[in-house]
Amino acid sequence: MTNTRFPRSRRMAVVEDAIIPIVADLTRAYPETISLGQGVVYYPPPPEVEHYIGAMMRKPEYHRYGPIAGFDWLLEALKTKLAKRNGIRLSAQQSVFVTAGANMAFNALVLALCDTDDEMILLAPYYFNHKMTIEMCHCRAVIVPTDDDYQPIVERIADAITAKTRAVVTISPNNPSGRIYPPSTLAEINRLCAARGIYHISDEAYEDFIAEGQQHYSAGSQANTEQHTLSLFSFSKSYGLASWRVGYMVVPNTLVPAINKVQDNILICPPTVSQLAALACLEMGQTYIQKHIEQISENRIRALSVLTPLAEAGLIRTPQSDGALYVFLNLKNKLFDNTVLKDLIIKHRVAVIPGFTFGDDYQHHIRVSYGALTGEKLDTALHYLVTGLGILLK
Repeated sequence: MTNTRFPRSRRMAVVEDAIIPIVADLTRAYPETISLGQGVVYYPPPPEVEHYIGAMMRKPEYHRYGPIAGFDWLLEALKTKLAKRNGIRLSAQQSVFVTAGANMAFNALVLALCDTDDEMILLAPYYFNHKMTIEMCHCRAVIVPTDDDYQPIVERIADAITAKTRAVVTISPNNPSGRIYPPSTLAEINRLCAARGIYHISDEAYEDFIAEGQQHYSAGSQANTEQHTLSLFSFSKSYGLASWRVGYMVVPNTLVPAINKVQDNILICPPTVSQLAALACLEMGQTYIQKHIEQISENRIRALSVLTPLAEAGLIRTPQSDGALYVFLNLKNKLFDNTVLKDLIIKHRVAVIPGFTFGDDYQHHIRVSYGALTGEKLDTALHYLVTGLGILLK
């Protein structure tokens, strides 16, 4: 019998459960399971991080509360990076905020932009934490499907905008599809948002994971977009700092008072230790991560190659994957992804993420992440995956 004497939030009851802990729990129940689930990289942060952390221990001021948006020494380094690598040259009307990862940056923006029952447009397949955050804030996620190759259709986005719409969210390189959105498409979304008086939230957490011959484009680099294009970035993926929880965003100054309130109440200030780690990474630049990025690109090619026979047999469909850490598979015999997830773990000892968590239309899909493994371990995991899918889907 449920105890109703002590009430709980009805708001949280309608938010779906976080899928990563669910898959992790199931994986732990079968200890030999190899995970192709969570989107993490196989390599650690740069060794220089240790030196910066040592410096922190010797300075008393680093053990007190810091500035709400981050220390000046990191903010200046981020501005340099944004100008050099993203083409985002901040105007006097823009600010950078350091946050506890890109997830918290998104959370802060939803709280800063939306009132109860306001809407945000997500492109399906969407990142599940974005939808969860919107719903936690008593707002509504309006889901707009992409095309068969997971590319945005701007006309569909325009048709979904209402008087309650506050923002359109894009992710490129995309989680879960691995697609990169063309600069022309992102620029068109920028223009649409400007014309309708809404924001464009550009999540660029996977900016460094790009297939050969492809390029990353930051929507915020387009001229005359500083008042409505909000850019989110993360150190979790590129620099192996997932548990350090450090990211940053570029926002117009008009949003600063609201974001200050969110940051002060939820985080107070970005953790100094994580900011020092981020500074170490920026000073290393691309030198440290380049060989690892090349390895992950090889992983992507390997994964697609191993999956090709299943696609040729008509058992799966694998649209092009340009980057991020993922391949998004369409299971052609329409098995439900939750069934496939459990079968792969219990019988074949390999874990993936079920597609339903990226949208209702993807209940016959799975997301495969190839970033956390290399060499023989990756080959073994892919072998388990292909063997399991071959048995399940025939």
